[in-house]
Amino acid sequence: MRVHRSGTTLAGAALAALALLLPLAGPAGAVQDPGVRQVPARGTASMGMGVLAHDGQGSSPGGVSVQAVQTEGVDVSSHQGNVAWSTLWNSGVKWAYVKATEGTYYKNTYFNQQYTGSYNVGMIRGTYHFATPDTTTGAAQADYFVNNGGGWSKDGRTLPGVLDIEWNPYGATCYGKTQAGMAAWIRDFVNRYKARTGRDAVIYTATSWWTQCTGNSSAFAATNPLWIARYAASVGELPAGWQYYTMWQYTSSGPTVGDHNHFNGDLSRVQALANG
Repeated sequence: MRVHRSGTTLAGAALAALALLLPLAGPAGAVQDPGVRQVPARGTASMGMGVLAHDGQGSSPGGVSVQAVQTEGVDVSSHQGNVAWSTLWNSGVKWAYVKATEGTYYKNTYFNQQYTGSYNVGMIRGTYHFATPDTTTGAAQADYFVNNGGGWSKDGRTLPGVLDIEWNPYGATCYGKTQAGMAAWIRDFVNRYKARTGRDAVIYTATSWWTQCTGNSSAFAATNPLWIARYAASVGELPAGWQYYTMWQYTSSGPTVGDHNHFNGDLSRVQALANG
């Protein structure tokens, strides 16, 4: 009797083709090729996540001159989960920013514990939005932010919202935009945020990213406070137009919460920013 083997042959061919793809994933437990960029899941981005990879870390990050008065703060996202706010308060942290949203598709699942918890221990706190200029317009993302925790009230304890605009963890560094296009997207966001809240949004960025992706635009320095990211002993060169920073994220390896920041002034200046 002749045995039909056509189905077996087709199945074998399919398995052979599949085998060509399997090495890309590697066997269970194998170490991934460090040369292959690992793209995180949408929604998992956090403030400063690209700083170490792109700008590195200098010696003695966060150095402050003896003449300078600085007020310590932290920024958190869902990565920190339930934050030990009393521990931070007792260590000298007096202000905090909490991630509220990303794009128009993500809301921080730990927002209530983090935003309310920081307030309850006495901190002045605010919220930030991780921008994804390749997904929707600046105005749409500003609306999403304000509608989901990014609002402002003049209660002396609420800081203005922050536009976190930095390296794209999901794709092209500048989100596929030209320098003029990026500046226009940022303008769209900050204009809508001010129309909704009456406040100028703080802009968080790094000088190297800002230079590459906006052409070192000076268009926002007169209106939007600067939160600079640099893990070194000094902030270094600031983006064009800004003569000083309002906040400085100087490390991602703090003892309780990784991201620590200096506010450029004493607690009364933090309160002044909250009050507008």
